[in-house]
Amino acid sequence: MDKKPEKLIFVYNADSSVLSKVSDAIKKITTPDKYQCNLCMVTYGAISMKDEWKKFLSTLLFEKEFLHRDEFHEKFPEWKEEKLPAIFISENNILNLLVSSEEINRQKNITDLKNIISAKLKIAL
Repeated sequence: MDKKPEKLIFVYNADSSVLSKVSDAIKKITTPDKYQCNLCMVTYGAISMKDEWKKFLSTLLFEKEFLHRDEFHEKFPEWKEEKLPAIFISENNILNLLVSSEEINRQKNITDLKNIISAKLKIAL
């Protein structure tokens, strides 16, 4: 059976609680250099997803799932030791790391992040 990419899973290095979301929004504004999730920092403003990122995501021909750290660990406990943020690809219901935390954390803006995701997808496919 051929590999069939089914889904991209974007995992934020932040928890899903309301308190965590409010705290993260404040940290992004007040101390951006100390914020723990570069995937959030690059793709979101203080409250919502940036338009440029939304447009890029719409060009990717995969289902997309966005999970916070706690949701990801609950759904995929076998990946609990993986550093986050990270982007995974699901192929035939098997999860594989597409873009590591180290790679995401080196990206300075949406263009850089789009470029690394596009390059990684070309290799994976």
